[in-house]
Amino acid sequence: MPSLDASRYADQGYLVIPGFKPAAEIAALRERALQIVDAFDPGEQRPVFTTEEQQRHVDDYFLDSGDQVRCFFEEEAFDDEGRLRVAKELAINKIGHAMHDRDPVFSAFSKGPSLRDVAAALGLTRPQVWQSMFIFKQPGIGGEVRWHQDASFFETDPITVTTFWFALEDATLHNGCLWALPGGHRGPLRERFVRDGRHAWMEPVDATPWPEAGAGSAVPLEVEAGSLVVFHGLLPHYSAANRSEKSRHAYTLHVPDAGSRYSPRNWLQRDETLPVAGF
Repeated sequence: MPSLDASRYADQGYLVIPGFKPAAEIAALRERALQIVDAFDPGEQRPVFTTEEQQRHVDDYFLDSGDQVRCFFEEEAFDDEGRLRVAKELAINKIGHAMHDRDPVFSAFSKGPSLRDVAAALGLTRPQVWQSMFIFKQPGIGGEVRWHQDASFFETDPITVTTFWFALEDATLHNGCLWALPGGHRGPLRERFVRDGRHAWMEPVDATPWPEAGAGSAVPLEVEAGSLVVFHGLLPHYSAANRSEKSRHAYTLHVPDAGSRYSPRNWLQRDETLPVAGF
C-alpha cells in the first residue's frame, strides 16, 4: 500500500492515495455493475435519485434499500412523458446500498488487508461498512451532488464515519470530480438526515454556510482511475453535474467505527439477518 500521511488527513480532512486499486479489479467491478443494471427491470416503478430527495418524497424503494442491491435513475433520465431519454445503461444514477455484502464481486473489492491498513492508520479500530454505492455520473445527464457531509446520513457519537471513495475512471473538472473544503471537517455538523418509521427528512442542525465551488477555499479533487480518496464524515464536499461526453464511475463505502454509538435515527438500519461487518 502507498504510504499514508495521517497528519495531513488530520489537518485537511481528506487524503488522495493514487494507484490504490489495479485496473483488473476496477474492470471487474464495472463489468459487474453493468450486469446488475442489465438485469434491472423497473416495471412501472421509476426510482429516481437526487440529492434534493430529502426535501421531497422519500419512498419505500429507497428506505428499504439499506440491505439490498437496487438501481436508481438519474433525475434527467426521463422526458416529460416519463420515457427514458437514453438507453437504460446510460440512465442509472447509482446502485446501492449493500453490494459489499450481497454481491461476491463487490464484496471482494470492498475488503482486504490494504483497506484494513488504511482504516487503522486513520484511527478506525473497529471499522464497520454500513453502505456501498456505485455512482455512474452519466455523460450529459449526471446530476449535481449538492454540498453535504456524509455524517449527516451516518451520525454516530462521537462522529467517526469515514468515506472510502474509489475512482473507477479519471475524475476531472469536465466530468464532475469531487470538490472539498480543506480543513472543513473541523466545523460543525450542519444537518442530519433522520428517519421515523416510513418517513425521512433532513433536519437542520447548524446554520454555517456551505462553501462555493470554484471560489474561495474549496478545491477540486481531480484524480486518476485507481485512486482512493478517503475523507472525514464532517468534510463538506460536492460534485457538479456532468455535461461532458464521458462518464465518471466511482464506488464509495461509508465506514463508522463500532466503538461509537450509531444513531437509531439514521435512515439506514440493519438487523440480525444481515449484520454489519468490517474489511
